[in-house]
Amino acid sequence: MSRTSLAIEIQRSSRAWAPSAAAMSRWARAALGTRGAGRELAVRIVAPAESRRLNAAWRGKDKPTNVLSFPAPSLPAGGRPAAAQRPLGDLVICAAVVRSEAREQGKVLAAHWAHLVVHGALHLVGFDHIKDADAARMERREIAVLRRLGIANPYRART
Repeated sequence: MSRTSLAIEIQRSSRAWAPSAAAMSRWARAALGTRGAGRELAVRIVAPAESRRLNAAWRGKDKPTNVLSFPAPSLPAGGRPAAAQRPLGDLVICAAVVRSEAREQGKVLAAHWAHLVVHGALHLVGFDHIKDADAARMERREIAVLRRLGIANPYRART
């Protein structure tokens, strides 16, 4: 992997269907653009029990969730060899929740996965949706990235 590319490692601890590593890489790269250059992203596909445990521990919500983002801590200058990729962070995605949400919302499963990878990757580079203005900014970015990937606006279907 070149220093200018985003390196992605996929780990699976769930047997539920998940998109290919190539698809997830394409979606994350589209979301991150140049912010992903020389960075390393880990995506872990988990079952509901692990998602619930992590969501309770980190967000205080005792239920499984679709995606959790864990930014990597900043390294001090000189903390890694020049040739090494710098960690960006981890995404933890619960395949069963993604499948259930796609079904309930009438969305194509792969498109919903793409949205959540894009959403989680944007969290890793500082986007959030706590304040309304920040949420609107993040949604605009997600919609634009997904449009470039040929995926419809995931928020349009909401009622």
